[in-house]
Amino acid sequence: MADTLLYSRIQFALSISFHYLYPQLTMGLALFILYFKTRYLLSGDEKYGDSANFWIRILAITFVFGVVTGLPMEFQFGTNWARFSEFAGGVIGQTLAMEGIFSFFLESTFIGILIFGKDKFSPKVHWISALMVFLGSWLSAYFILATNAWMQHPVAYTAAADGSVYVNDLFGMLTNPWLLWQFLHNQSASIITSTFVMAGVGAYYLLSDKHVNLAKLFMRTALVGAIIASVFQIFPSGDGESRQVFAYQLSKGAAMEGLFKTERGAGIAIFGQPNMQTETLDNPIIIPDAASLLLYHHMLSTVKGLDAVPKS
Repeated sequence: MADTLLYSRIQFALSISFHYLYPQLTMGLALFILYFKTRYLLSGDEKYGDSANFWIRILAITFVFGVVTGLPMEFQFGTNWARFSEFAGGVIGQTLAMEGIFSFFLESTFIGILIFGKDKFSPKVHWISALMVFLGSWLSAYFILATNAWMQHPVAYTAAADGSVYVNDLFGMLTNPWLLWQFLHNQSASIITSTFVMAGVGAYYLLSDKHVNLAKLFMRTALVGAIIASVFQIFPSGDGESRQVFAYQLSKGAAMEGLFKTERGAGIAIFGQPNMQTETLDNPIIIPDAASLLLYHHMLSTVKGLDAVPKS
């Protein structure tokens, strides 16, 4: 049984890690394609139109790979996590179905117009298709993360007589307090991913002395986007996400930080090997008081460690 659980986790981890490379890039590119299309619609400058068309082709490839690699994960809810699906299917099935019916079909419908409709539709219709692809991809993330947020912080559910659970307030589930910071943190990460890809392509073209005007536009747009999104990734989204982990999932937060003992003015371990026998970190490199400052905005705040959680 232990081996089966381990193999199931490894398989799902490989599936989701490989899959998520593509929607992460797709969501970020969708935002920048909308930006380029908007600038083109307002100014008529061809460099913005050409930039949008270039990244639309990349978006099409990542979208296809995202679909193909995402399908096996749907099946693994039944093959790998059948007991969990039987228990929580009345809850997670709602948001997963909404992701497919609403956001995926919205995105997949308008991506066809975005890819093939440049010469068949007016610039305004083509801009609307870019907007719909952006909304569809980000709405898809919202429903998927709503599912995960419920798994982290269950809300708006009722237990049935057979022990399974079902949703009793869909709006309550979609406004799960855990979801806000998780969504903002995740989406800023998708923007960061796309900016680094865009900057890499721009740098390659600049060094190759090809498409110089577009390359400069790619670099400028990517660098500005990366700076803004990276700051937002740290604060407020990263700050809010980490604080709610310690508020609702103390054992996870303490384990993430390697904090075995409750401390006043707790530091953050940059490096160290957890020693389960002595319940200490071996060879630690610690920034003093940093955990207290980041989690509670006060350097002398008390941060609960694993000793505050029963070992059982």
